[in-house]
Amino acid sequence: MKHNIDPTIDCVFKALLGDEVNKNLLIHFLNAVMKPKKNEEIVKVTILNPYNEKEFLSDKLSIVDVKACDHVGRTFQIEIQLSIHSGLKSRIVYGWSDIYSSQLKEGQSYSQLKPVITIWLMTEDLFPEKEGFYYHFRLLDAANNVFLNEDCSIHILDLKKFNKSVIANEMERWMLFFKDAKNIDYENPPNFMNTEEMRQAMETLKRFSEKEKEYFLYQSRMNYLRVQKTIEEDMEKLRRDMARLKLEKEAIEQKKEAIEQEKEAIEQEKEAIEQEKEAIEQEKEAIEQERKLALIREQEAKAKEQEALQRERTLIEKLKSMGINPD
Repeated sequence: MKHNIDPTIDCVFKALLGDEVNKNLLIHFLNAVMKPKKNEEIVKVTILNPYNEKEFLSDKLSIVDVKACDHVGRTFQIEIQLSIHSGLKSRIVYGWSDIYSSQLKEGQSYSQLKPVITIWLMTEDLFPEKEGFYYHFRLLDAANNVFLNEDCSIHILDLKKFNKSVIANEMERWMLFFKDAKNIDYENPPNFMNTEEMRQAMETLKRFSEKEKEYFLYQSRMNYLRVQKTIEEDMEKLRRDMARLKLEKEAIEQKKEAIEQEKEAIEQEKEAIEQEKEAIEQEKEAIEQERKLALIREQEAKAKEQEALQRERTLIEKLKSMGINPD
């Protein structure tokens, strides 16, 4: 090929799985991920938003996921995600629920709801704390091993964590294709590419590589996605900075509140000390008053005693003058 083509770029991804000419690739991919039981394989699909190169050329916000419906009424959504952001997990659940809830029209009953299966291919780690490269989420009570219903099915394929060189099944073949196809020598492809589906997928990449119009589209999307990723990284940095500033502001407010509480405690302590000093002064004053009263009472008692002695002496003198011996 003239140029290496990355199949995870949205216009290429949608051409691979959302183009009517590659409908068999979509069916193969869905069966590879779903791993249905024998005789329950997906055999027919209707692409609900087929690939159209004009939408990519004219609309930078074109819808780049793949939506399809199979022969039993199940809806599929397949999306490639090149970056991780804080709201992505919620977006995945919301996207599934939005498709699920939009099935019912006015007057229809819940029994008419059909399963919705979403498949997300990630080029970055959504679960960095885990080692697995494939996750399947359903409405399951794990403790009792009971499904609420089986209409919800969310598959996540982590391409970054997929490091197998020897594949075990068709899902792994597709994962290896999406991860390494941009580095593959088309003239001497590796063994895992030696299947009808992989050769057809490589023909799609070859078209983007060798046709001027398709390669221009590919380059335009690459540049747009680089700008978008830069914006997302800047926004994520801004969110982190805002969160850090918020935490710092909260810490400052908490520190100010603690200082105010400490000042209030000091004022209360000062007030308690003043009240204690006032109580001591009042107690001292009361003691002083009691001392003065005691002194007055003592002086009065002495005066009365002196007065009584004086009366006694006067009486003795009077008795003596009358010739009476007071003894």
